[in-house]
Amino acid sequence: MYDRYNRPITYLRVSVTDRCNLRCTYCMPAEGVKLLSHHDILSFEEIVLVVTEAVSLGITKVRITGGEPLVRKGIISLVGQISAIGGILDFGLTTNGILLPGFASALAGAGLHRINISLDTIDPVKYKAITRGGDILKVFEGIEAAKKAGLDPVKINCVVRNSSDEPDAEAVRNFCRENGLQARFIHEMSLADGCFTIVENGHGGDCPNCNRLRLTANGMIRPCLFNDMQFSIRELGIREALEKAVGLKPEKGGVSITGGFHNIGG
Repeated sequence: MYDRYNRPITYLRVSVTDRCNLRCTYCMPAEGVKLLSHHDILSFEEIVLVVTEAVSLGITKVRITGGEPLVRKGIISLVGQISAIGGILDFGLTTNGILLPGFASALAGAGLHRINISLDTIDPVKYKAITRGGDILKVFEGIEAAKKAGLDPVKINCVVRNSSDEPDAEAVRNFCRENGLQARFIHEMSLADGCFTIVENGHGGDCPNCNRLRLTANGMIRPCLFNDMQFSIRELGIREALEKAVGLKPEKGGVSITGGFHNIGG
């Protein structure tokens, strides 16, 4: 699939839930957010149908996101169903890592290729403050479990306020270097203000070369994170929603006020 700016669209990010077991300060307010009803959340069958159709149209890379995808009941089954779809060359999942110690081996066994883990500091006190209660030791255990399971490369997503030269980011960089991990630095973003930059050591935010579509937890295909455009797979049908999203994908990001990182998938 090519959009109207001749960009090949090969990457689908799939949000499987808007729920999360953390309350990171840059993602959602302390009191949480209004969650989707279970009726609105896509079933596994619907997700698999979307991914299958997307692959038939040229998608080769799939990433499962959330919210926190590991809180979705039966996630291992979904990973297995998606991994069985022929044509997926790169199959990953992004997680905060808290539940990963109990999931890494099963995820690998179900066919997941690799994993990204969010980690903005290696200081336990700062981590607890940023995540409003998270236990960084669980994340460290999750990282080791992912390495042991062969979910390579294990990438660390580190959100920075101003620069990857900040002390916490530098500590994360050194931690990754010492532990055979790949560090990626994501400048703190604002959907409503249209504030984003290219991910350091990654590809996100690179509008001229964007190859992404997003499937939200409630069945919307979004061609751009920083745009309110979305197409319902339930109202339009899967193929038409995908084709409209590709055909109308904007040249570059702007602003978005109809969603959040917790339900679009970042």
